Amino acid sequence: MKQLKDILQGIELLDQTGSMDRQISSLHFDSRQVEPGSLFIAVKGLTVDGHAYIEQAVDQGAEAIVCEKMPASLNNGTSYLVVEDTAQALGKMASNFYGNPSQKLKLIGITGTNGKTTSATLLYKLFLQRGMHTGLISTIANYVNKEKLKTRFTTPDAVQLNKLLSHMVEKGCEYAFMEVSSHALKQMRTAGLRFHGALFTNITHEHLDYHQTFEDYIHSKKLLFDHYLDKRSFALVNADDRRSGIIVQNTPASVYTFALKTHADFKARILEKHIDGTLFTVDQKEVWTPLVGRFNVYNLLGVYATARLLGYREEELLKDISKLPPVEGRFETIQSPDKKTAVVDYAHSPDALENVLSTLQGVQKKHQQLITVVGAGGDRDTAKRPQMAAIALKYSHRVVFTSDNPRTEDPEAILEDMRHGISQEQAHKVVSIVNRKEGIRTACMMAQSGDIILVAGKGHETYQEIHGVRHHFDDREVIREIFNR
Repeated sequence: MKQLKDILQGIELLDQTGSMDRQISSLHFDSRQVEPGSLFIAVKGLTVDGHAYIEQAVDQGAEAIVCEKMPASLNNGTSYLVVEDTAQALGKMASNFYGNPSQKLKLIGITGTNGKTTSATLLYKLFLQRGMHTGLISTIANYVNKEKLKTRFTTPDAVQLNKLLSHMVEKGCEYAFMEVSSHALKQMRTAGLRFHGALFTNITHEHLDYHQTFEDYIHSKKLLFDHYLDKRSFALVNADDRRSGIIVQNTPASVYTFALKTHADFKARILEKHIDGTLFTVDQKEVWTPLVGRFNVYNLLGVYATARLLGYREEELLKDISKLPPVEGRFETIQSPDKKTAVVDYAHSPDALENVLSTLQGVQKKHQQLITVVGAGGDRDTAKRPQMAAIALKYSHRVVFTSDNPRTEDPEAILEDMRHGISQEQAHKVVSIVNRKEGIRTACMMAQSGDIILVAGKGHETYQEIHGVRHHFDDREVIREIFNR
């Protein structure tokens, strides 16, 4: 329980009626969850406006209502508070309600198009293996020390986010590593948080179904550096990404850079690339990692630089980085008894797919064929479908187009969009199979001993969403079942 006036600390009220001394037991922006003692925040979403449900929230026992416009009809037993932006106020109220947990630990935000999950997870594992109390908020799972909590979104809503951070504080966490999506930043789910540091991995054309323009996408990423860091924070960016300067041009934080190609504060250079790992140098010291590819060297370099900025000793850090295992569903390899190699990767954007395929091309031997299984998600940016198809064909001997998560779309229509990315001369290299399990099975049957099969798009996911319903499906389970027959 917390007093209403304490929850509203730091929030400018444009209008109010009713007592500020009410005891509040919970915060909700979904009227269906409101119960006696709740504070209901009427947030305008993409499809639903919470203001339409204020009366319902009052009927269900809400002690107070936060809105952008005072309702025409008021209940005498309820307090009403008007703010300029309820989405922004929600984040600050949630932070106040849970005791401002982001100020009680070193919260590091990781943003970018690719590499967020890998970077956040590797940082979590790195600090955990040194015996430090550490939390993780990521696409794959949330962790409080070694306690695993399920997640559905890259960045939770403001209430769940602060509840989770509060749990981390209660369990003694000193550090928390958090993926911060562009959606969350634009929707102000992170409002009210204080970040000790932020890492920018890279940016490519993605999520334009939501952002509409690439400029809006960049601006959303930039918000993390402009509004959530202060003079005590650090901002770490990939200097090889030509937009890194834009990302940090207005940040108040101390700026640091990492790179493989250009001058930077933290430098790496690749020495050897193999299917089972990579040898590279960091600041002229050699490191072997079981992670594969240039993109993973970028990820590890960002991890190294972040850890250094958090005070991790260099000699211990390089040794500990070499022990870090691949992240679940990110370039995860599975071997068959007859020496076929399957690689499962979450690559679901043109840039991510090209990164993985170019990496495989760089380590495959002359006699090895590369067979790619790829699809595209439904209800998402349709422009990337032919691009994904063209990239798969550019690097692969054979390609199987199959379903990813069709969601509410017709799977056949998605595959037809992908076929627009191939020429008549390439058609003989492609087979289209809507059923994903059969598509993977076909690719495995095409492969000979020593060949490589890339299964892209779903990575760590253990479901497939078809006609709006999620069914259990795990690429890795399917591959192991086929290989073991």
